[in-house]
Amino acid sequence: MTHHVPRILSLIPPMTQLNVPYPSTAYLTGFLRSRGIFARQDDIAIKLVLTLFSPAGLDEIRPLAERIPPRKRSACIDGFLTRFASYRATIAPVIAFLQGRDPSIGHRICGRNFLPEGARFASLDVYIDDDGGDPLAWAFGALGVQDRARHFATLYLNDLADVVREAVDSRFEFVRYGESLARSQPTFEPLAKALAAAPTLVDSTLKKLTMAAIEREQPNIVLISVPFPGSVYAAFRIAQAIKAHDPALLTVLGGGWVNTELRELNEARVFDYFDYVTLDDGERPILALLEHLGYGAPVVAPLAAMGGKATGKAFIPLKVAGSPPRTPTGDNLLVRTFARVDGQVRYFNRAAVDIPFAEVGTPTWDGLPLENYLSLLDMLNPMHRLWSDGRWNKLTVAHGCYWKKCSFCDVSLDYISRYDAAPARLLVDRIDRIIEETGYSGFHFVDEAAPPKALKALADELKKRQRAISWWGNIRFEKSFTPELCQELAESGCIAVSGGLEVASDRLLTLMKKGVSVDQVARVTRAFSEAGVLVHAYLMYGFPTQTVQETVDALEYVRQLFVEGCIQSGFFHRFACTVHSPVGLAPTEYGIQLKPLPPISFATNDVEFIDPTGVDHDSLGKALNKALYNYMHGIGLDQDVRSWFSNKVPKTTVARHKISRALSSGY
Repeated sequence: MTHHVPRILSLIPPMTQLNVPYPSTAYLTGFLRSRGIFARQDDIAIKLVLTLFSPAGLDEIRPLAERIPPRKRSACIDGFLTRFASYRATIAPVIAFLQGRDPSIGHRICGRNFLPEGARFASLDVYIDDDGGDPLAWAFGALGVQDRARHFATLYLNDLADVVREAVDSRFEFVRYGESLARSQPTFEPLAKALAAAPTLVDSTLKKLTMAAIEREQPNIVLISVPFPGSVYAAFRIAQAIKAHDPALLTVLGGGWVNTELRELNEARVFDYFDYVTLDDGERPILALLEHLGYGAPVVAPLAAMGGKATGKAFIPLKVAGSPPRTPTGDNLLVRTFARVDGQVRYFNRAAVDIPFAEVGTPTWDGLPLENYLSLLDMLNPMHRLWSDGRWNKLTVAHGCYWKKCSFCDVSLDYISRYDAAPARLLVDRIDRIIEETGYSGFHFVDEAAPPKALKALADELKKRQRAISWWGNIRFEKSFTPELCQELAESGCIAVSGGLEVASDRLLTLMKKGVSVDQVARVTRAFSEAGVLVHAYLMYGFPTQTVQETVDALEYVRQLFVEGCIQSGFFHRFACTVHSPVGLAPTEYGIQLKPLPPISFATNDVEFIDPTGVDHDSLGKALNKALYNYMHGIGLDQDVRSWFSNKVPKTTVARHKISRALSSGY
């Protein structure tokens, strides 16, 4: 079938997340349609999960599990085979429940005699109540049937994912699918070997789903967005299937992982799968690619053939007959794009202005099966559940980060360094259109750090239009968030915020250029909490030159923040040095020495370093997260923080009432 206009299909490869579609294709599809270009999208990730985790899917998994010799079978495989009839009978009801189609089955799930329970349910043992009461009452209360059932159903799915990993594909995970093949891999070799291997059931299922999408949409250009290392392997498998079907069908790779890890791409084999690889925001590179390929300029015309509600301009080609253009016209017109030319990888970047944030259009979820996503509840952390539970429309308040100074962050990259805002009225226009399309009024603002001024303007506009929405997102705990503003944001629909306290040490906060102090964070977080907003703190350990004393002191600060009701949720992350961050670019300024990187032809991001302090951060990290887990449950808040550490650590130097005094001193 030939096309004389570009027909673009954007695909989400496994795995990203299961409760909502990853927004990259929604952004691109909305933008392309606003420019009159035929654009459709599909989520292969959710379709893969729903195909595997179905009665028919389990029927295909079972013989593969049976091939494992009995003496080599794990308890996971034995349990699956022994209780196969029960798994097969319950999988469809569980999926329907997690999709919100059949809430009544939640009562049976809560009874603990409906679902087969494997090793994942052992995690419930840590909540056993010595008094014989409900072990999960702290999490769900007496009436939390739906949440409790969702948690049990998620454990059940995780048991089945373990079966798939052991019997079908050792790389399989719901989030980090095969990520070791892509994360900071200097060469393409590990991924090439995996792609050359005989396809697994997961691979063959992925191919069938890909071919179904190609047959249905009949594109001549396929965009594949890979936001994480855990979606890279499947993206290449999708491209492999497309090229085997039709080598002339153009494939383009982009997304967050590409933007951070493929900036030094010099591996020609990548282009056996993808014709082009683009960096940073995709809008300008895709328009440039269409121009480069010989497609013409947009004129006003209806877009009835596109489907959905989009109308506007139609793309009129320069060619009026024959197959889609394949030979670039004239000079190379590509922007931020890698291509293979005469067997060599070349990077093309014609000078071009990026599309202003106000002109990128409204994301559209048309074509994505919104009713099929799964609301999971795997972690009982109140903030983490927002990421995996519920139907949230993902939207950006502004492009980039208005602060863009944090030394641990990739501030040299476009998605952070190029700050560009849009007026509040336009943002609320987008909110209105998205609610009309999806039927959901919940929003996750996915900014690096939503600007206080923009959030205030947004709240004012929502109030002016009398809009009732719920929203949450990431912020900086800066003093602009006064108690009055926090209250106003809560009244506009803000239910939760997350922000970086990081190391909870004023010396290190200054070194990492956070622009905040511990006292300031305490006052801002307390203001949000008093406004009824859930507060999650991003915490960090292992930052360059961080001492054991500073780690102990940081935990004492965190303990006091919980005691004073400033934060309700948090998580300690191990610091990782990246090549695009200020620490990676100027390590001597932070007192460390980078270990030499191997020759890079494929991916690079994380870089190891030598810290002269020689602190064993791994052992400290276990204690930090153990303490934090208990603090979130109100346990151990009156204990000496040293009790959480297995090794001897120094006494904290932080005054016991440091945070309460900071709160009493006012803004």
